[in-house]
Amino acid sequence: MLNWKKLGHVFAADGRYPWMQQFGQVPTAHRLDDRIRVYFSCRPNPDANGDFVSQTTFLDVELDDPTRIIDVHDKPILALGELGSFDQFGVMPCCAIQVDGDIRLYYVGWSRSRGVPWQAAVGLAISSDGGTTFERHAAGPILSRTAEEPFVQGSPWVLKQDDQFRMWYLSGIRWEEHQGHQESIYRLMSATSADGINWIRDAKECLPPTSPDECQARPAVWQSDSHYHMLFSSRRGIDFRNAQRGYNIGYATSKDGIAWSRDDSRAGLERSVAGWDSEMISYPNVVQVDGRRLCFYCGNMMGHAGFGVAELVH
Repeated sequence: MLNWKKLGHVFAADGRYPWMQQFGQVPTAHRLDDRIRVYFSCRPNPDANGDFVSQTTFLDVELDDPTRIIDVHDKPILALGELGSFDQFGVMPCCAIQVDGDIRLYYVGWSRSRGVPWQAAVGLAISSDGGTTFERHAAGPILSRTAEEPFVQGSPWVLKQDDQFRMWYLSGIRWEEHQGHQESIYRLMSATSADGINWIRDAKECLPPTSPDECQARPAVWQSDSHYHMLFSSRRGIDFRNAQRGYNIGYATSKDGIAWSRDDSRAGLERSVAGWDSEMISYPNVVQVDGRRLCFYCGNMMGHAGFGVAELVH
């Protein structure tokens, strides 16, 4: 069983900028020379129709104390996508890795839709200045709907291993309607690539679901003791905007990254008795920093309460 020590709450949107009024979602950490940079998604207030957008920016925290903020960036790192694009209404970070001197940020782009409220796909942005400014690899996504995976894709986690890239991501298996709302049901799947851009997929679910409507999201995968380890988010797909059916963090292990053994009781990261992460915990992001393994994660209402950090004790 993993044993995580919670270090504390780090950040929630505080209204300091018009585009940073709410949330602190999907924290995505990347170690720099003298600090940890955490990319995250936030929102302005909804418009008159109740619609919102998602913007991505970053903050820096201290290496020794990742709850201490050094600076909060004063602008989004990417403009929202152009009219009709897959990321017209949302850019949400998921995984940052170093490749040949650049930082690649794999992100979820989402757009509004009719019939169902939204669609999502995986995009790629690249920074050549150490992770401050980014440019899109392309106007379109690098992972989107196919004949075998006809619905949403998102939550990419990417590892570079020798001459191969591996990705674990969510993929929609169907939409369900409940009390006038359309809800996406999605599960974790995997893909491989020679360049981290063009992906080979098998459309097979990685983990057994705990219920027919379970949603699995935002995996964080690392290797230790000759095994792959995965933390991930899970919730019920219907009526989930509450503490009873909302997000928790699960755990699985694998020898090859393909066949996984799931045991959520071993995740070791649970809701607090009270406070910002007492109703939900979600979107884990695991990063290695000077021999320490840290997990940044979201709290109540999928990050409305912002995000915090825990350290793996053993």
